[in-house]
Amino acid sequence: MNGDVEIVTVDAANVDEHGFFCYKSKPKSEGYRRKLGWLRERFAEGMKIKIVYENGRSKGFIEYAPAEGAWRAVNAEGYSVMHCLWVVGKAKGKGYASRLLDEWVEDARKMQMRGVAAVTSRRSWLVGPKVFLKHGFEVVDKAPPTFELLTKKFGDVPSPTFPQDWDERLSGYGSGLTVVRSDQCPYIDDAVRRNLEAAAEMGIPGRVVKLKSPQQVQESAPSAYGVFGVVHNGKLVTYELYLPREKLLKRLSETPA
Repeated sequence: MNGDVEIVTVDAANVDEHGFFCYKSKPKSEGYRRKLGWLRERFAEGMKIKIVYENGRSKGFIEYAPAEGAWRAVNAEGYSVMHCLWVVGKAKGKGYASRLLDEWVEDARKMQMRGVAAVTSRRSWLVGPKVFLKHGFEVVDKAPPTFELLTKKFGDVPSPTFPQDWDERLSGYGSGLTVVRSDQCPYIDDAVRRNLEAAAEMGIPGRVVKLKSPQQVQESAPSAYGVFGVVHNGKLVTYELYLPREKLLKRLSETPA
């Protein structure tokens, strides 16, 4: 790697200085403010963010938390659970993702955890499994529609799992369109608006349900992604924050009444 590279741990004391990588250019936006408020509460629960800088410019980050504070629908007692891993633009291919993963694994070892776990998907928005498999992770469970649970265990310990009650969770949201949201990601606000607008265009009643704790996510989120989902008449329409409008309208029209 070229240039001056460092990894900074973001916490309550320096989050105003470093931000949380995403939406850094829009600090006055509703999504940024929601995420910042969410983070201030999460740091006390063990949430961590590490940002990689190259020549003073942020190029990527990783966000993770102990299982009891994780905003992913997984059963992972004793594990550290990753939320996000992102390296952008020309910074890709320089080994930054590997360095961030190494930081996470080493942190979990220091905390004497059972291992580390990540929810991945081969669709957009969540990181795919390739980078984890390259670093010795293994697939231990799968969930609909395309989620895989990957882990690196520190010894002979039980593997984390996905819940098995997805149909029950989805049916619990009733008829019409429900946008399930949290403040974990600053891009969620735009996604909520676009999905409600699409529903209104099709004459479908829409509402928003906000998940306010990791326990709510783990017990009632409509998909393993946890922090965002669109449910229509008991079916998962999408968990992706930027599903193209045409695809969204098509999926809504195909959902049985």
